[in-house]
Amino acid sequence: MKRWLAVLFVFALALTACSGGQQPATTDTDDLSGTLIIFHAGSLTVPVEKLTKAFQEKHPNVKFATESGGSRTVARKISELGQEADIMMAADYLVIDDLLVPDYADWNIQFARNVMVLTYTDKSKYANEINSDNWYQILLRDDVIYGHSDPNADPCGYRTLMVWQLAEIYYNQPGLYQKLDDHCPPANVRPKAVELLALLESGDMDYAFEYLSVAVQHNLKYVSLPKEINLGSPEMADYYAQAKVEINGSEPGQTVTVVGAPIVYGLTIPKNAPHPELAEAFLQFVLGPEGQAILNELGQPPLKPPLAEHYDRLPESLKPLVEPVKEVK
Repeated sequence: MKRWLAVLFVFALALTACSGGQQPATTDTDDLSGTLIIFHAGSLTVPVEKLTKAFQEKHPNVKFATESGGSRTVARKISELGQEADIMMAADYLVIDDLLVPDYADWNIQFARNVMVLTYTDKSKYANEINSDNWYQILLRDDVIYGHSDPNADPCGYRTLMVWQLAEIYYNQPGLYQKLDDHCPPANVRPKAVELLALLESGDMDYAFEYLSVAVQHNLKYVSLPKEINLGSPEMADYYAQAKVEINGSEPGQTVTVVGAPIVYGLTIPKNAPHPELAEAFLQFVLGPEGQAILNELGQPPLKPPLAEHYDRLPESLKPLVEPVKEVK
């Protein structure tokens, strides 16, 4: 009986979504309650804060327990440590495919894009000189310190290495990738990209490779990179595929090769979610007009429409908000 009540509850949410901007529209403060557990990429920290605050204004009885980190790191907390999460939001949707589907999650929704940029502050050396044409020359000066996140923990890390590989091709500078890698010692690498921000602000680091959304949200200066190397243009997918980075796999001693592709974020509800119905209600908000407006405002363009892998496995309440990914034959 309880199971049928839960089904009816989700069905009611779906009807509400279809008739009112495709998200929960009731103003009853007691309609939803509980604590929603969200694991998310570090680059989504500010968007998640804004999204949860806006949702709480509609549903004051809902509380949130959020945990951020490198996308692969937080995904492994679910797959390897068995930690419970209601929602997993990754900076690379392929993290969910690689580490969670099909054993720990049934489906994966691609919901937002991003762009790689080189961030800096007024304290950064040669801040008045650097631009989209000479950035790599500035970085290679002996007195310049730059960094990135750990490729094995955070997609922004392996995407940085992809940017360097593509820059070698685009600028026709043989050996550029290795020079940039050699000039960036392990001490300049952090588990997640947002941890580099404090080093930038203190002046202990001159430049850091980040997402455009992070630069916008933290009021950082940044160098816009050419579309051929910034991983932000869907039409450049074939060009980006020239970049390849080997990272740790899901099993000890195993490695996987990540191929360059346009940046796309993903989300799912893990199978061990303690509050799946509440998670569905929140994702209706995130994928609906208000949630997408918040993402756009924060420099994180939402996919319109969001795209779902394994569409047939989606909760019924989310299907009206997405389209299935078209299979390449």
